[in-house]
Amino acid sequence: MVAAYAEGVPCWADALLPDVEAGKRFYGELFGWTFDEGAGPEYGHYAQAYKDSRAVAALAPKQDGRMPTVWNVYFATPDAPATARRIKSAGGQLVMEPMPVGPFGTMALAADPEGAVFGLWQGGTHEGFEKAGEPGAFCWTEVNVRDAARADAFYEKVFGFKGFDLDGVIDGFRTWSPAGTEAGPDTSVGGRQIMGADVPAVLPAHFLVYFAVADCDEAARTAERLGGRVQSPPVDIPYGRIATLVDNQGAVFAVLQDPAE
Repeated sequence: MVAAYAEGVPCWADALLPDVEAGKRFYGELFGWTFDEGAGPEYGHYAQAYKDSRAVAALAPKQDGRMPTVWNVYFATPDAPATARRIKSAGGQLVMEPMPVGPFGTMALAADPEGAVFGLWQGGTHEGFEKAGEPGAFCWTEVNVRDAARADAFYEKVFGFKGFDLDGVIDGFRTWSPAGTEAGPDTSVGGRQIMGADVPAVLPAHFLVYFAVADCDEAARTAERLGGRVQSPPVDIPYGRIATLVDNQGAVFAVLQDPAE
């Protein structure tokens, strides 16, 4: 079981969906997830997902049809109000101020200077992922932006990340390593990708959440069979084989097959 998370480490992910039951069927078959009965109305009917009996993510119904259908990533913080203040001082904004979620923890939603939305999680009885980096579980996240310098300054100030540019390996990509570690791919917990000129201008800055899979190509085929689609087909990169997928309700996510698989 994953222990408490250091500050700035991605510690949870959830999807906002129009139809949670349809989401359970899609992700249940794609990743082999099982689900609890869901929380009551006081917790937004939040349904937690499990892989091998360990918590790996959650699905939640959209409370308003105008809300995006999206996967959200949450970064660990020991003090959500203090991190929220740093976000504001660094040029970001709070979408949702820190709020307690019963005994489970404290959450907040924020947007960086370009508008990419991410969450904060200060763990209580729920620390975050109980399984990560293995097939069927979260393994990576990256923010896609147009202004690299602005994004780097923001995230490095808010979370103390140490950046490492992968130019020559993956151009326009910077990995993030937590404070107190040596910057580089071996210690990275996420990253920043520059959106190129080929990306439509209407696409805003955003986070992409990755899940590990044993077979990237099979995951893409399964997603299509279940009513989803392939946004970016499987391709090899130095760190494995990846594909960007869209679920049967429009939420975008990615899958990563470890190169050893």
